[in-house]
Amino acid sequence: MAVTLQLARIPAEYLAACRNTASTSPSRDHHWEPPACDALDLDWAPVPLARLSEAAGLDEVHLGALRRATAGDTTLDLGFLNTGPHAIAPFGPDPTALSVSQVARVCELLGQIDISALLAALPIDDLEAGSVIGYGADQFTGGPREYLLTHFSALRDFYTDAARRHLLVVLWWG
Repeated sequence: MAVTLQLARIPAEYLAACRNTASTSPSRDHHWEPPACDALDLDWAPVPLARLSEAAGLDEVHLGALRRATAGDTTLDLGFLNTGPHAIAPFGPDPTALSVSQVARVCELLGQIDISALLAALPIDDLEAGSVIGYGADQFTGGPREYLLTHFSALRDFYTDAARRHLLVVLWWG
């Protein structure tokens, strides 16, 4: 089973309810089941997206937003989501999250990134482009450009919807 980055956009009230359920349940079951329409499997895209952005010379503000969009923040204690036997990230660190205001800022900055310009900075040959990105990018189905464009677009759209709906985003490797 591959471990990939998972994201869920949820209301703060849902997270509070899961925390409360975990604290009162004898088995610490949090009943974490965000709707499938509010979940995103970003695969292994965070590292290749960051490497593309670095190679193309993306400025630190926008690179930081991309990293925050795929790493979250540890300000919120989400350890209760990773307590056995109901851990959602049994093979990785505790889940992280971005608050509603952090989601809005990340959304704004992701919307300013010109992914086409970043991709244009790569060599034309997929093998060469893959070697710039590393992480096995030359083996990505459809080639590195299609993979990166698809995953960046999905990430940006996910955050756009979360910001519009004033939701937080929870991230974990699972």
